[in-house]
Amino acid sequence: MVYQTINPATGELIKTYANISDQDLEAAITNAHKAFETKWRHCQVAERAKIVSNAAVLLRKKSEEYAYYLTLEMGKLLNEAQAEIRLSADILDYYAKKAEHYLKPKILPESQGAELHIEPLGILLGIVPWNFPYYQIARIAGPQLMVGNVLLLKHAENVPQSALTFGRLFEEAGAPTGIYTNIFASIQQIRRIIEDRRVRGVTLTGSERAGAAIAEHAGRNLKKSVLGMGGSDPLIVLKDAPIETTLDSALFGRMFNTGQCCVGSKRIIVIGKTRSKIFLDGFIQRMASLKAGDPHDPQTTWGPLSSENALNILLSQVALATHGGGRIAFGGKRIDRPGFYLEPTVLTNIGPNNPIYTQELFGPVVSFYSVENEEEAIRLANATPFGLGASVFTADVERGRKIAAQIESGMVFINQPVWTSAELPFGGIKNSGYGRELSELGFGEFVNQKLINIAPVGSPPWGPVVFD
Repeated sequence: MVYQTINPATGELIKTYANISDQDLEAAITNAHKAFETKWRHCQVAERAKIVSNAAVLLRKKSEEYAYYLTLEMGKLLNEAQAEIRLSADILDYYAKKAEHYLKPKILPESQGAELHIEPLGILLGIVPWNFPYYQIARIAGPQLMVGNVLLLKHAENVPQSALTFGRLFEEAGAPTGIYTNIFASIQQIRRIIEDRRVRGVTLTGSERAGAAIAEHAGRNLKKSVLGMGGSDPLIVLKDAPIETTLDSALFGRMFNTGQCCVGSKRIIVIGKTRSKIFLDGFIQRMASLKAGDPHDPQTTWGPLSSENALNILLSQVALATHGGGRIAFGGKRIDRPGFYLEPTVLTNIGPNNPIYTQELFGPVVSFYSVENEEEAIRLANATPFGLGASVFTADVERGRKIAAQIESGMVFINQPVWTSAELPFGGIKNSGYGRELSELGFGEFVNQKLINIAPVGSPPWGPVVFD
């Protein structure tokens, strides 16, 4: 596993970083354990909140610097990099403000004297991907640092400067040594971290293959895990949905972050042949209007893919689609320019026997489907191994609710593509993973929900008691 910065807009290798040594890794785990046992778990909530809030302030204050690394390392458009920074800071602030409330003991009214107390577990290992280098960290660090856990953070190997920069953020915010530690670890070292008795849980956002491996290893070592994996989100357009605004939403849902979103609108499903033709033509026109270029240039509306490997995977998938009977309605080729640019691509005629029918397209490629009725749209939406998000567009919100109730996913948005914020729980079902991040649900994933049951002096040794 090689950690290096390659500019995806040019293909230029910028810098390579060494993996952490076994000796330094052991020191990192030891420091994290010491920080948890002697300091962090015992801090007042207000003290932890001050540090996490400071990190949010610094992130906003230095937004230009932080945005630069996102654009340099994974080709994110400059305005989208700024949006990610704002979102990440908002998440940190959210948990700094909400933690005290979330940590309050809960009275269990059905059993007098019973209380539920929330306590941290210890060291957590976070394994995060490259597509949102700061947001992916913030949605772990925000809740877990505030609950009193400490973090070892293993980032994707193609965004090492972003990883180091976010680590410095917490140092500058005043976090004690060992509270948040960035590690450039190998796969073998990750296994050893999970096996270490001092590490109490692991959370991963990544591929199905990586998620299955982490889940298996965590399970063998009796460690809690939370997994966020792929998605093939359907965007369903009902017969009464307004065409123009829905097209705008569909373009955003597919092309934000150059299509490299777990919750990107990867499959567009339109009801009715005539409306399908109108929608397809309108969508292609919008895709054709995008302007490729330097992601640092504010005029650029379509950036590179994060790596040459990501580009080649998509090119292979497009080839598979056509060999399986699919048709390229627009795009489909690599652009003849430096960097890892793929034409915005629309695929049609993707039948159930096409290999792409059940695959995730992680980039600026969408598969388009025309169906006759709502029942067929729902069947098609659910005909995927994934179950992360979905969207339903309709002028009848109540009808949208009924459709949403029949879709197999962790999230359904009506009249918007799927998006994320601190207060909304995020996560999926089926091969998209398990567990939730963000909101109060994310706060409670890695905690000890300790029961404290109180009885009056002199109570019998068994059964409920009556308080005076």
